[in-house]
Amino acid sequence: MFLDLALIFIVVVIGSAMQRISGMGLGLIAGPVLVVIMGPVEGILVVNILAFLNAAATTMTVREYVDWRKFAIISSVLIVGSVPAALLVREVSGDLLQALVGGLLLLALAVTTFGKRFIPPVSGTAPAVVAGIAGGFMNTLAGIAGPAITVYAQASRWPQQSFAATLQPIFMVAGLISFLTKVLSGAGDLTQTDWLIWPVGVLGMALGLWIGVQLSRKVPREQARKLSLLLATAGGLTALIRGISGMI
Repeated sequence: MFLDLALIFIVVVIGSAMQRISGMGLGLIAGPVLVVIMGPVEGILVVNILAFLNAAATTMTVREYVDWRKFAIISSVLIVGSVPAALLVREVSGDLLQALVGGLLLLALAVTTFGKRFIPPVSGTAPAVVAGIAGGFMNTLAGIAGPAITVYAQASRWPQQSFAATLQPIFMVAGLISFLTKVLSGAGDLTQTDWLIWPVGVLGMALGLWIGVQLSRKVPREQARKLSLLLATAGGLTALIRGISGMI
């Protein structure tokens, strides 16, 4: 268990730092690792809570750049996608769910990385609503609301600084909604979770946020984003392979 806690601490530090620099990171990096260590239900529940806490702390440091109108539109419909995802989590096997988490993460990363040149420009409220619903579904299933909203940001030509800042309160709401829908629907709980996860996670977030604040002055956002995507891809592949191997 010590090695598991040490690994969780490391990925939370890295994820929190990357999120402070580039806007995304904790769910992308820590999610797949916690899925492998703790299982797809418990692992993502822990990620949902850590994402809520991390986003709340990060929001305080970037609140002046938040687009509160877009936040209101996107966050108001997160629950529409969260509920069916919670029901799916409740019904499918652990191995299938782990494979789904890994596969969904890899698909989302592929779209945001290689498909952005093919994304047509959009405007108006409807695309933001669609992004919010998709983000709610993905966050509840896999702990990753960011990629769905990134597609909308690319299509709507949302300025990077405002987008990265607005993601933080969206992640805060998404983490809370995802956790509540799964617990209230009976899809999962944390009654068997080792209590040491929480001090380890909080300490990792605090250190990661501090490191991120320091590095944000020196590391270009694009470089941090590429590193986050590389680490997330490795984690997604691991979760996918383990899930598939468990079903064979």
